Amino acid sequence: MSEARMPVIFSGHGSPMLALEDTEVTKGLQAVGREVVEKFGKPKAILAVSAHWFTHGTFVQTDENPRQVYDMYGFPDELYAFEYPVKGCPELGKRVEELLGDKVSVNNSWGIDHGTWTVLCHMFPKADIPVVQLSVDADISVEEIYELGTLLAPLREEGYLVFASGNVVHNLYRVEWDNPDGSPQAVSFNTRVIDDVKTRKDDAVMHYENYPEHAYAVPTPDHYLPLIYMLGAAKNEEPRVFNNHSELGSISMTGFAFGM
Repeated sequence: MSEARMPVIFSGHGSPMLALEDTEVTKGLQAVGREVVEKFGKPKAILAVSAHWFTHGTFVQTDENPRQVYDMYGFPDELYAFEYPVKGCPELGKRVEELLGDKVSVNNSWGIDHGTWTVLCHMFPKADIPVVQLSVDADISVEEIYELGTLLAPLREEGYLVFASGNVVHNLYRVEWDNPDGSPQAVSFNTRVIDDVKTRKDDAVMHYENYPEHAYAVPTPDHYLPLIYMLGAAKNEEPRVFNNHSELGSISMTGFAFGM
């Protein structure tokens, strides 16, 4: 079965070891990926907004063969040997340029980082869907980020999957290595965000600094902001929540699938 309009997906990614794991979280990612293909057909390409390409300015890639970026340190050798050899899609990169105009520039110096490949390797394990990354702009307001998302929405009608990877709660300073679940602060913040995303209280989600526990949950904005792009790209659509799980105390793996 194929439906015309591709969904919009936000996923938590947590530790880079996610790529090698077989857990309820990875099973959740696999299920979402299968459903995308079954309901909508295989995406022509994926526009991926990763927390790990956090830049001054908004950039998009047009490289036909982007490198896989191992932007993490201190992990087992098998993680650095893991390959997810996706192609790029210059056509998609140029289409993003058309949609965003002077709000975006081309930058092919980065590649496909672990925020993207550790998730997509479970969703689409064959690595047969081209991927283009869009950076998270550190210099613009949440309102401007949301607007960029809305400008990207036409991609969905053209066979492209709009995807983002980050974390609703991401505080590496407060990691509890012996805690397989979330701390009370993490669960409280994550629950509030889920409730407001589901009821499309977008302004509240965008201005997370007004939530209790925000300083704990979002000490830096890089992992949270990818969600704002997706809210814009899926304006007014109620999402399905998947992988509502927190781990290591201060990391939430929550995902949202809009239009599914």
